[in-house]
Amino acid sequence: MEETSTMPDPSATPAPPVPPTPPVPLSALLAREDLALRRIAGPVAPDTVIHWAHTSEMADPYPYLLGGELLLTAGVHIPEAAGSGTYFDDYVSRIVEAGGAALGFGLAPVHDTVPRALVAACDAYELPLVEVPPRTTFSAVARAVWQLMAQARHAELRRVTEAQQSLAAAASRPDPVPAVLRQLAQRVGGWAVLYGPEGTEPTAAGRGAEGAVVDRLAELSAVVRPGDTLGPTPSSATDTAHGTHLAAYALGGGQGFVLGVATPRRDPGDHTIASVAAVLLSLLTGEHRSGSGAARSAALVRLLLGASPEDVAPLVGEGPWVVVHAHPAKDGTAPDAAAASALGAALGSALVDAGGDVVRVLVPADREVPPQPGWTCGVSAPADPHAWASADLQAARALARARATRTALARHAARPGLAELVPQEDAASHARVLLAPVAGTPALTDTLRTWLSLHGSWDRTAVALSVHRNTVRQRIARCATLLGTDLDDPDVRMELWFALRTSC
Repeated sequence: MEETSTMPDPSATPAPPVPPTPPVPLSALLAREDLALRRIAGPVAPDTVIHWAHTSEMADPYPYLLGGELLLTAGVHIPEAAGSGTYFDDYVSRIVEAGGAALGFGLAPVHDTVPRALVAACDAYELPLVEVPPRTTFSAVARAVWQLMAQARHAELRRVTEAQQSLAAAASRPDPVPAVLRQLAQRVGGWAVLYGPEGTEPTAAGRGAEGAVVDRLAELSAVVRPGDTLGPTPSSATDTAHGTHLAAYALGGGQGFVLGVATPRRDPGDHTIASVAAVLLSLLTGEHRSGSGAARSAALVRLLLGASPEDVAPLVGEGPWVVVHAHPAKDGTAPDAAAASALGAALGSALVDAGGDVVRVLVPADREVPPQPGWTCGVSAPADPHAWASADLQAARALARARATRTALARHAARPGLAELVPQEDAASHARVLLAPVAGTPALTDTLRTWLSLHGSWDRTAVALSVHRNTVRQRIARCATLLGTDLDDPDVRMELWFALRTSC
């Protein structure tokens, strides 16, 4: 039977802007009176959420699920003697194994009632089972899911926007660092702490956290602080301790400051809000604690008087650096000074050139350069002062490639070489971090591994996995979105293949 889905093909639509669309609580869908849905089996858990709706009449829907679905079926696939064997146990167990969030069973025209054996199987495997009445179409259920997602996303975007405004206002207060921390703690409903260099003299705000959580957050902050560790230092890290969600963000400027955040839950917009606070704190700690503003003015004067970049570089900070070229994402729009300054603040750098049609920013290489809303960006490879001119050309070429391919950001060299990952412990650690966004969904990692092994062939991968080629496209597109990378880049494919082999 041909597979159908209420989800659009992710490969045909652009990735949603940050923050991502929040999932929909199943309870919110059940509360819709126009649908008249009724939960008849499975746990009554208020935290059950669904990410999309999917219709399938396959006896084994596992190959077509990504995880988090409300799977809708009219029971066409159910054989007449199903109730006397293990058919329903097998069917439900495969849905649970694929990560399905709930099962919706439509009454009429095939079945007048939900089979009792299916109810028992859903109770046994703790899968919520929802009865869909005859007058409610599956399309109406899918439409309701998208409506609830749109409402949740609008509310989350409004929360993030209000938080950004309040954080910016806090940064202009006479005591900007404590004010930003207090506002951040209030907006995420938790605890925020700023660790100084080497983890000393923390400044905290918000509801106090228990000792074990504080200790774990301090340990997590050391993970993102540059030190004597092998390989690159991540700019952020997350963990969970005693039911509390933890996150640590390395501040830019090379001063060794780290922002730590502890929250009772992790909402979709929390990372964006914390990232804004980290940018503001980077500017505050960098400018006011190191006097770098005066040093940069001195560097500019020396360059104008004929000094070499190598002589000037120590005044603006330790290298290496990356060059970022940015152009407004909307065609025909020229960057203005205010937009260029805001871009520099978002990237954590005051070294901004807003001349011409392209904004150029010089950013310390130890600071992550993520895609910027409203901008198309090209990023060079890390370069020392003597290679700044070459890095400028690399960034220009990367921007041209990003604009040609209609991607938000392109890098000349997105990742470190594999030679740095040869030690087994480092390779395993790198693989865990790189594959973390997809590691919890075996269907995605298996598809990615098979697809890479077959050199990106959609048809051969579909045959190898016994799924439809459109399913392969959807899963690979989902991997690209979650990993935040360009799977058409051969360097990216090589590193992912290395990581997948390491994680086997």
